[in-house]
Amino acid sequence: MTQTIRPATPDDMPRLVGLLMLDAQERHAEDAILWKMADDAPAQIEKALTFALTAEQQPFQQFWHVAEDGGQLTGVIHAMMLPVPPIYTGPLGEPGLILSDSFVAADAPNGTVEGLLAAAEDVLHEAGAKSKLASYVAGEIWPTAFEASGYEPLTLYLSRSDLGDQGMPTGVRQATEDDVSGIVARSAENRQVLFDIDPFWEIHPEADPRFSAWMTRSLALRDRDMMVLGESEDLQGYVIAQPASRLHFPPAHDITGTGVIDDYYHPELANPAGLDGGSEASNALLRAAEAAFAKRGMGAAFVVCPAGWASKTKLLESAGYETAMVWSIKR
Repeated sequence: MTQTIRPATPDDMPRLVGLLMLDAQERHAEDAILWKMADDAPAQIEKALTFALTAEQQPFQQFWHVAEDGGQLTGVIHAMMLPVPPIYTGPLGEPGLILSDSFVAADAPNGTVEGLLAAAEDVLHEAGAKSKLASYVAGEIWPTAFEASGYEPLTLYLSRSDLGDQGMPTGVRQATEDDVSGIVARSAENRQVLFDIDPFWEIHPEADPRFSAWMTRSLALRDRDMMVLGESEDLQGYVIAQPASRLHFPPAHDITGTGVIDDYYHPELANPAGLDGGSEASNALLRAAEAAFAKRGMGAAFVVCPAGWASKTKLLESAGYETAMVWSIKR
């Protein structure tokens, strides 16, 4: 019987849960702390699938396709339309994203990966995606297929699972309302570096006031630590240690022990090609975030870093971080 690739239906859910458990176990084998399995992983997968395949009102468009051969599901691919963060313009509109909870069985027929990828790209194109992103964690199958299809690395997600108990570095302190303007100013420098690396991160004209409003609101959120270096009137750098979200972690994984560092900048990192001014202050901010995570009982840190930001990547790798996930882009 010829293999078919088609949109997933609610009737597929029992078999899909089994495939996605195998997928989650592959990630868990890569790093048991970062990709910790939820105690009720099958139930969490089923809950997420039920919502994705049956709910009429959803926060974003998502698409599931399966490969079927002889009545058996041999693969699955998950894609979505990715909302553009409010500090960027998204000149091409919402990009499409192929998520890391995509899986192909070891005994799947040849061409299964390519067929699933083509189906996901087609549905994203029909949904209006003019650029496409793809994420992967474990194995060689997906990165090989993405590269062959024209994807190139855009963002690295580096992790470390031995945060220790070194405490808060000297000079780093919790942010206050008086620090918001300084954080926004440093964030503007950070955004310019991002844009210079890749125009994908085109800056929104209202980026400063939007980011300022978000930072002011974030000060009241109890689930994160906002830390700065320097006095308010001459703020040197900032880092925000926040909880992980489902965008990067499929439902089979317990994310309560993982923290994410996305907003993080010091002028030492201004040259994406090299650490011209050293890295002492940047390291202090990084260690502060790790200390904040450790104090909250978290065991892993997950740091977002553009693939073209070599100086930031070098700093993170020198601090013990390794690439745990990659997002690539096809323009």
